[in-house]
Amino acid sequence: MKRSKRNSVTVVFDLGGVLLDWNPRHLYRKLFNGDEAAMETFLAEVCTPAWHYNHDLGRSFAEGAKLLSRQHPEETMLIKAWGERFDEMVPGSVKDTVDILAQLHARQTPIYALTNYPAEAFPATKKRFEFLNWFLGTVVSGEEKVAKPDSQIYRILIERYKIDPRHAVFIDDFEKNIETAKGLGFAGIQFTSPEVLRRDLQVLGVF
Repeated sequence: MKRSKRNSVTVVFDLGGVLLDWNPRHLYRKLFNGDEAAMETFLAEVCTPAWHYNHDLGRSFAEGAKLLSRQHPEETMLIKAWGERFDEMVPGSVKDTVDILAQLHARQTPIYALTNYPAEAFPATKKRFEFLNWFLGTVVSGEEKVAKPDSQIYRILIERYKIDPRHAVFIDDFEKNIETAKGLGFAGIQFTSPEVLRRDLQVLGVF
């Protein structure tokens, strides 16, 4: 991607795993009193990523818990905790990535967010983390009822905020999400660490 004289480079960030330290283990490690094996079994067989993905698609926590508790009635309290204590899955931010975001914000680089996130949880998260207010626009999957890697949610971002993917960088920690972005014309960076991200942004001419 080459920098256009007429268009500054736009940078689009994923949130969970890139800027926010989201991980259900932060909560369930407490609920399982440090029993790692039992916790991992629960997260692999009960509150699975596939089950949670429906929250990213707009299903309420209450509905998700109701449906799953029918299959695992003995785990009802642990299942309900997913929605009731969701904030505890995000104990903090990825500080060094936030530092990069702050630098871009200070340089008036156009920055946006495209996140798979439950609609009912996002307002509280946005209140907790001031940097989430720096974005010129944010597209939240739970609000749109469509989630990455579906190309439709990327098109919502592009059309709503008049973004030209040919002059934009998309950052995400999942390869499949990067591949969709690339297919739409974005330069893609798969996030592995803040240090590598900074280097990759420098290679692309953002810094």
